[in-house]
Order: sequence, then C-alpha cells, then structure tokens
Amino acid sequence: MRIAIVGVTGMVGQIILKVLAERSFPVTELIPVASEKSVGKQIQFGGRAWVIQNIEHAVSAAPDIALFSAGGNLSLEWAPKFAAVGTRVVDNSSAWRMDINKKLIVPEINADTLESTDMIIANPNCSTIQLVMALNPLHKAFGAKRVIVSTYQSVTGTGKAAVDQLEGERLGANVHMVYPYKIDRNCIPHCDVFLDNDYTKEEMKMTQETVKIIGDDRIKLAATAVRVPVQGGHSESVNIQFERPFEIAEIRQILSETDGITLQDQPEFNTYPMPLMAEGKDDVYVGRIRRDFTAENALNIWIVSDNLRKGAATNTVQIAEALLAKGFVSY
Repeated sequence: MRIAIVGVTGMVGQIILKVLAERSFPVTELIPVASEKSVGKQIQFGGRAWVIQNIEHAVSAAPDIALFSAGGNLSLEWAPKFAAVGTRVVDNSSAWRMDINKKLIVPEINADTLESTDMIIANPNCSTIQLVMALNPLHKAFGAKRVIVSTYQSVTGTGKAAVDQLEGERLGANVHMVYPYKIDRNCIPHCDVFLDNDYTKEEMKMTQETVKIIGDDRIKLAATAVRVPVQGGHSESVNIQFERPFEIAEIRQILSETDGITLQDQPEFNTYPMPLMAEGKDDVYVGRIRRDFTAENALNIWIVSDNLRKGAATNTVQIAEALLAKGFVSY
C-alpha cells in the first residue's frame, strides 16, 4: 500500500501520520509531500525515516492513495493529476465538497455510497462532521426539519500560525496577527470570509454540507461560527426541531448506540463534553441533552470533538479504510 500525504508537515498532516500508525493502516511505502522549503528533509514513520518529496515526484510515483491536507487551490490543481494516474485522492480542503460529481463522506454515515469510479473523495468541514455524527441518527428517527447551530471553534482550525498568535498573546509577546483581533480572552464571531448574505463561508459550509451528507434537502440549517481561545477541539450548541415527537430517553439511547459517539450527559455530576477532555480522541462527544420547551418537538444538545482528529485526520484515514474494505485499493 503506497500512500502519499500531501501537506505532511502541517498540523493535520502530522496527525494523519499518527492516526495511520494508531489504526495499523497497511502502509508499505510512504510518500511524504510538502512545500519546496521542506523537500529533502526527513520525517519518521513506521520505525524508519522517509524523505519529503515535491508533489511532482509524488504524482509520478502513482501511489495507491493520496491524502491531501494542503489547501483548496493546490487540491484543485493536483488532485485530478493524481486521479489521472490511478491514485485515489481523499481531500481535506473545501475544493471538492460541493462538486456534484464528488462524494462527501463521513464513513459512519455514507461510506456505502462509495463506488469504484470515485477517484477524488471529499472530507467534510470539521464542524460539519461532528454535527452530522449526532444529527444523522436523530434525523433518521424523528425527521429533523430545522437546525440552529452556534459553534465555539478552536484556534487549531485556523492552523499553527493561529496557535502561535494565541500562545504569544498569553505571553505578552509581539505576534503575527492571523485574526483581525486579539484572540486571547476574546471571542471572534468570524470564521472564514464573509459572503454576500452576511454569513461566513464556514457557516454556509455547515448548511450545504449537512444536506449533502445526510441526503435530505428538507433540512433547514443556519449557523453562527465563533472562534474562541481554545486548542482542544470545537464545541457546538445545537437546537433541532423534529417533525415527529420524541422522548429524551429515546434520544439518549439512539446516541449511545451510535458508532463514534460517546454520551456524556450527567449534569447532576457535572458531566458534559468539553474540548479539554476531547483533545487527542476520535469520538464525538454529546451531552447537555434537554427538551426545548419553547417549540414543538425541539431539542437542545451540546457536541464536542477534536477538530484535528475526527474533524480532519481520522475521518480521512477512515475513508481510506473504507476504500480498502471495498476492494477499490489493495495490498
């Protein structure tokens, strides 16, 4: 199994390496890819050193799978070139997510839709992944018709420079400003760029990607995405209005039986999800489950997940595992 990782030196690329090792993915040859400034350097994986290559070399090597985490523009240019030499691409950027000819995959939900003709597969936005992990089984049971989401997103979602800004501000240092405002001791209701409708691109990603993944355009979703001075993961306050009535006990049972979800919902013991506890883990954590008494068939829940793990690297590797399980790649 010959695997290329494009963007291997980035935050997500490094965690992809870690997840591949943790899950014993059958890598026989690693082709690490990064920018020209990193070419020729070495990284460690599987008990040996691998030399970082440029992307042209990686395409010529025609690996079985290429895992991309290097930005949308690079993916738009190079993913088709990998696909043309028979490499299956799993892409972490937003480049292909809403392409009607590309699958948008959360394996626990829609891996069964993958086909042998799928050469470029999109990994959803991190905030969307943790939302649909909880929303999908509840939608199947009760029919979600309206969803309101407020996110509390880790600086790690912006990248290492944002982490450096936060840590530098806490030390009182002069820092490179990734955000338009200070992030330490602050909340910035601005994730990605603003669009013509005054929502940000991040907020509209959640609206559009949720419908595509779950496969039901009757779901109406509006989001407010907020950057917070946290590193451990993203949190979401979610209000769902269903078509059909439910009991809270049913909600808890469905979520507790859903693969990839851990229920943390004992308010009497102060047990609820927090990024402090989710960091470094693959599950999506759900708690603060309670009926919304202001609307019919409505529910409030709180969802937390490590955005670099299930929100990016782990979901990417799980897609690769699905390709392997279906026999679309072999070793």
